[in-house]
Amino acid sequence: MIIPAIDLIDGQVVRLYQGDYQQKTTFDLSPLSQLTEYQNQGAKWLHIVDLTGAKAPEKRQTTLISELVNNLNANIQVGGGIRTEAQLAELLELGVKRVVIGSLAVKQPEIVQSWMKKYGPEAICLALDVNINENNEKIVAVSGWQSGGGKSLEELVEAFKPFGLKHALVTDISRDGTLKGANTELYQEIAELYPEIQWQASGGIATLDDVAAVRDSGADGIIIGKALLINQFNVEEAITCWPNA
Repeated sequence: MIIPAIDLIDGQVVRLYQGDYQQKTTFDLSPLSQLTEYQNQGAKWLHIVDLTGAKAPEKRQTTLISELVNNLNANIQVGGGIRTEAQLAELLELGVKRVVIGSLAVKQPEIVQSWMKKYGPEAICLALDVNINENNEKIVAVSGWQSGGGKSLEELVEAFKPFGLKHALVTDISRDGTLKGANTELYQEIAELYPEIQWQASGGIATLDDVAAVRDSGADGIIIGKALLINQFNVEEAITCWPNA
């Protein structure tokens, strides 16, 4: 499954380097036009990151997200700054199919577990953004990667499995925005450990060879952002490499 992505700050399409708001590239693109193009090339899912909301939840770009959902036919997955059940419910009511939750799942897992029970595991995707140390410990970062969470990927998966965890987006922070290729060893490892979870890979994709490598790693989907924005390849070519299910 190819999942094109855009990141938004104050209504503009941007990319950050390794999650650093100080290392931002802004693209002169209409978010709706860009996502429509991805959809027209065959994308069945689209991934939107509200970076304004991730940094300041009270400034979430809800109006823009509503406009995008209403003008697109593809399924929409949204992340960034989800801190309360009201925010989660609002996005689902707007027509967002799946809400991505990161920091809160690390800091207050019992809250997100209760949401998973109430709204169902299809409605929630955990964002597990990891820094991997020399001991191969996958420590999950929080708050838009501005601080460490102190919990490992495996700890969090085990905590959410009893609540039906089905979707998880895993980013190797050291690869994000670098165009240096994905950490396929990471995806192979977690896909073998937890085959029941639909793993979405993210970070570092530069070429169709990188897409093929993730496809062969055992991941179920791949989030592609920067490579599409800078025309390394297009969505249609990516789907030819890894056909949508």
